[in-house]
Amino acid sequence: MDFKTATALRRLRLVSAPEAVSFLLLLICSVLKRTTDFNAVPVMGMVHGVLFILYLVFWADAWNRTKWKWQTAALYFVLSVLPTGGFFAERKLKREAEADVIAARARKEGVVNA
Repeated sequence: MDFKTATALRRLRLVSAPEAVSFLLLLICSVLKRTTDFNAVPVMGMVHGVLFILYLVFWADAWNRTKWKWQTAALYFVLSVLPTGGFFAERKLKREAEADVIAARARKEGVVNA
């Protein structure tokens, strides 16, 4: 994996958890808006919107660089619209990155020819 591909995946991984947190906070603020006088929906809506757009931009960049199958790309997109999906995306991307590092080290040491 080249440096730009690894960077694209790292950016996607780093934005996925904050995007999920902002989505959950937006849901909580929506409930509080309807049950109390507390209204933080405009602020949390903007924060979540920015993080969601960043996620989509980084998702598209990662898809373009990694040449994912459409099923993999669709999975990461669906995870972006689920309230806790960003946490699962982050975990899956982290596991894939660790596997790539292990494979690269094995190739470097001549253990495998992959």
